[in-house]
Amino acid sequence: MAFDKLPVDFLLEVALRSFYSFLLVFIFLKITGRRGVRQLSLFEVIMILTLGSAAGDVALYDDTPLLPTLAVFITVALLYRLIIWLMARSDKMEDWLEGKPIVVVEQGELVWERLQKEHFTEVEFFMALRQSGVEHLGQLRLAILESDGGVSTWFYPDNEVKPGLSVLPAQFNPSYRTPPQAGEYACGRCSRVISLAPGSDSVCLRCGERKWIRACRALRVS
Repeated sequence: MAFDKLPVDFLLEVALRSFYSFLLVFIFLKITGRRGVRQLSLFEVIMILTLGSAAGDVALYDDTPLLPTLAVFITVALLYRLIIWLMARSDKMEDWLEGKPIVVVEQGELVWERLQKEHFTEVEFFMALRQSGVEHLGQLRLAILESDGGVSTWFYPDNEVKPGLSVLPAQFNPSYRTPPQAGEYACGRCSRVISLAPGSDSVCLRCGERKWIRACRALRVS
């Protein structure tokens, strides 16, 4: 059951094939440079999956010849170099392959239409903001969703912080259809902040949402 019909000495061949695959991947990453080992773009992920499939086959299957696998690595490496060369000379090619940075927060408010188009949920986005030390959107002058999925943030100085939608998890941010008391509330969908009277059943004029969360005015903790 453990070996099926394979001889025991095939384990040594698997070890040698694995070393061969490891060596090819290592050489490939050295050729592609630092770009190959940091956060990967969609194009780079596709290449790594392609190489992983080739490396896995040659490591595990005794009927997979070695030279065709080497040809796969050489072809993908040359293709990578060609694509990088094209992207360096064409902004359109770079945008198509790598994606463009997207502004998703402007002046303390979500640009929620853009966020939805990128299929980036608010839960994921707010988690990224919390990891950058953001408590609420009113602290942000600008936030950009980068092509690698990271979020870059620029903050207001303390004396310019606005009331904003909290990015803390839902258990810390009760939502209301009718606010229990007067105050500033942020739309739970698009983050627009307005003043509401207690018991008012208001609709957000920006997006039509009826869920309101008390706006936060906290300053950043440095």
